[in-house]
Amino acid sequence: MTSKPPKDRLSVTTARLVLFAMLAAMMIALQVTTTALPGVQITGVMIATVTLVYRKRALILIYVYVLLYFLYFPTLWSVPYVYIWLPLWCAFMIAARLERRLPKAAMVVLCMILCALHGLSFGVFYAPFQAAIMGWNFDKTMLWIKAGLPFDFAHAVNNFAMGALIMPLSALMRKLDKNSPA
Repeated sequence: MTSKPPKDRLSVTTARLVLFAMLAAMMIALQVTTTALPGVQITGVMIATVTLVYRKRALILIYVYVLLYFLYFPTLWSVPYVYIWLPLWCAFMIAARLERRLPKAAMVVLCMILCALHGLSFGVFYAPFQAAIMGWNFDKTMLWIKAGLPFDFAHAVNNFAMGALIMPLSALMRKLDKNSPA
């Protein structure tokens, strides 16, 4: 028995919820297995891909992933994951609107750039939480951001390269899920 696509564009079928849970589990497994590799984080590619395919519903997958992240890494330092993926999701929501207007090659480059920018900004996104917990002023926070730039640069380079996978992965995901909105 196949489930019919939901009438409301924001509603989700049981099958899709199961898919999102499986993808989130895969994302946490990739996160754990690549933790030792500096700057390598495949999570951004997965979030970008599901955002292009599932649009607003990708937030469900993102927050299932965040919940799994909290369960696997139950520390105070996991809290920024609640908001740190939202800029990437927003960027790819905008990119999704451009997808049919841009040539495929331009869209691939755009995906690579957006992923790189998120990687480069990761420390900046994390900084408000870090500053609040540590009681830092603006100057101390800026020093912390500056000290993390080599790691953020490595993250950006990796994200740029991995960003080339987003369009092929989203095309594959759409073929596998005929009910996706795009």
